[in-house]
Amino acid sequence: MPGMWWVVGVVAVVVAVSTYLTWTAARVDRLHERVAAAGRGLDAHLLRRAAAAAVLAEERYAVELYAAARIALDAEPEEREAAENDLTRQLRTTALGGEDPAAAAVVAASRRLALARQVHTDLVRDALSARRRPIVRLLRMARKHERPRYFDVDDPTVAVEELRVA
Repeated sequence: MPGMWWVVGVVAVVVAVSTYLTWTAARVDRLHERVAAAGRGLDAHLLRRAAAAAVLAEERYAVELYAAARIALDAEPEEREAAENDLTRQLRTTALGGEDPAAAAVVAASRRLALARQVHTDLVRDALSARRRPIVRLLRMARKHERPRYFDVDDPTVAVEELRVA
């Protein structure tokens, strides 16, 4: 019977290691799924901001802002960061104060975009950190997932200018 405890110990270790590896693989998969979902959310917020900026530009006859908004809406994935940075620069040169609902929509969309970008950045960082773990690299647990990328844009929040009545 003394040999029986040895077998039980080995089985317990194998079960513990298997459980840990399964949990780790599931975590890597979940992180990559969350990054993909956050990327879709970020994309939706980018489109909403560009559409709101296009509406504002049409109301104010702002040709450069409209062009930047249309370029951002129509940009290919590899051109998206540059187009969004250009739109952010155009929005920062535009007065966004007063009671204008189009300006309020741009400000609100920019704030939501900043939050979506932060969530995406945090999840990408977590997924990349999980991918760097030795056991994940050794067993290639992330091989079925594309390497997550940061969406590198300027801070998309824009300031609201207060109108002063003298």
